[in-house]
Amino acid sequence: MARILVTGGCGFIGRHVTEELLDNGYDVRVLDAMIDQVHGDAEARLPEAAELLRGDVRDRHAVEKALDGVDGVIHLAAEVGVGQSMYEIARYVGGNDLGTAVLLEAMIGRPISRIVVASSMSVYGEGRYTTPDGEPLAFVRRRPEQVKLGQWDPRSPDGRALSCVPTDEEKPVDLASIYALTKYAQERQVLIFAEAYGVDAVALRLFNVFGAGQALSNPYTGVLANFAARLANHQPPMIFEDGNQRRDFVHVRDVARAFRLALEKPAASGHVINIGSGRAYAIKDVASLLADAMGLPEIMPDIMNKARSGDIRNCFADISKARELLGFEPAHPLETSLGPFVDWVRTTGAIDRAAEMKRQLEERGLVS
Repeated sequence: MARILVTGGCGFIGRHVTEELLDNGYDVRVLDAMIDQVHGDAEARLPEAAELLRGDVRDRHAVEKALDGVDGVIHLAAEVGVGQSMYEIARYVGGNDLGTAVLLEAMIGRPISRIVVASSMSVYGEGRYTTPDGEPLAFVRRRPEQVKLGQWDPRSPDGRALSCVPTDEEKPVDLASIYALTKYAQERQVLIFAEAYGVDAVALRLFNVFGAGQALSNPYTGVLANFAARLANHQPPMIFEDGNQRRDFVHVRDVARAFRLALEKPAASGHVINIGSGRAYAIKDVASLLADAMGLPEIMPDIMNKARSGDIRNCFADISKARELLGFEPAHPLETSLGPFVDWVRTTGAIDRAAEMKRQLEERGLVS
């Protein structure tokens, strides 16, 4: 039986990855620092069959202990949040990039065959766009002065409207936030290390992950969890810009399966792979879908017509590569998966901290 170390295994995605591995015959060890903002009572929900070591991935001694006797690593430990990363810069760079460096140094000389690292769709910046003539564009970025005027959609240099299309892995990265910078550094560290030391490595660029178990009281977690926390407290979901920005929502069980497949599939080694649903959803439509599912259709979203620094307009996944290399196929689309998510929300206390998050960003001039 192969033993896998899951760093950050007590987090939202980590617990589902741990369950997926256990259900498929793996022995699992978890290393997690149990940060209050993220976890709450997550330790109690970790499967009993998993071995838990409490420790920070930046602690060399804790990491070396966690690596003893393992055959593979799934590296999930990271600070998560675009907005917060723009003012807690040292925290994000330290937790994400230094933590990954400590882990990789501790792996040198050990018989570890494969590492899979969690990256993020945020590394793309804006997603893939084409001109009215169908020509793909490598880089599209909104100018701050346009955003301040409420001109939300990117345009070509000559002012023409652009079309957003699914984003593939060949789209050049364009790092628009400190969080995106740290995630790109994580994936590159892992792939460079693996090539140098003859280790198989895979980087999965995750799109917006949702499902039961998200930290509802953490305003910097996924957008669906933020909306649910607002609605559970009979407050309108808070939406920046005009709500027409589009994202890809992928269920956490599909993500967990993708991590297992990335451990198992030889063809995936050395690749960066998108993990999403392959569908695009307008954020305001997602808020309405969730309100309906929670029996609160009368609570309309609060469209603020303001933008957060580091946010992008559109990005949704082309998952052709995941299908080809992993045999990955999403099984839990958003439209048919909100029921179980809502059932879980109803049994979980949610403290609404969205207003606090907005105030922190505004105080630092990160909302315009």
